[in-house]
Amino acid sequence: MSQLVLPLKLQDHAVFESFLPIGNEALVAFLERTVATANSPGGWIRGAHATGKTHLLQAVCERAGDQAQFLPLADFVTADPTILEGMAIRQFICIDDVDAVSGDSDWELALFSLYNSLIESGGVLICSAASAPRDCGFGLADLTSRFSRLPTFNLHSLEESQRIEALQLRARHRGLEMPTETAGFLLNRSPRDMASLYAMLDKLDAEAMIAKRKLTIPFVKEVLEIT
Repeated sequence: MSQLVLPLKLQDHAVFESFLPIGNEALVAFLERTVATANSPGGWIRGAHATGKTHLLQAVCERAGDQAQFLPLADFVTADPTILEGMAIRQFICIDDVDAVSGDSDWELALFSLYNSLIESGGVLICSAASAPRDCGFGLADLTSRFSRLPTFNLHSLEESQRIEALQLRARHRGLEMPTETAGFLLNRSPRDMASLYAMLDKLDAEAMIAKRKLTIPFVKEVLEIT
């Protein structure tokens, strides 16, 4: 058994249904097929910051339920790598920002052991990083070799019009309707990365519930104190 049960709460919006797959259809189809059949050793998701890597890994875990473990490795770089011991009892292991520990020999050995254990048990390992395995700077050549065996997918960023669509999809998933003009207003007056936009949507959602208001531009201005 794992020495540490990681009771990491998944974000309630991080499901396949709330992810706009435009430009990433093959990746989303692969992940949904993998979690449905477990007929794959896993995969490697390569993408820039705030492009949806965490969302997709959590969506896999949400779909797989108790068979899955999500690990945001950037939050555990100072932890003892032995937390990975026994984790292969889960069918699906999803490790976010796996490159956060590149160059740390203890972590790399622990990841190497986990990979081998999962392969032996028929488990699935899905990792995310900023780069392909060979470009992550791992010091352990065997780890790079193992990770390179996983099919790699490039996660593409959304264009501006698609970001509006993604905001509207996320809002509908929360039971809200966001008019196109409101979404465009947000996009033009905030950081354009999806993480920032979704954070603002979270705040608007909470305030709209309290005030029982719709997501109009005047309401957005009021809540976000935009002049």
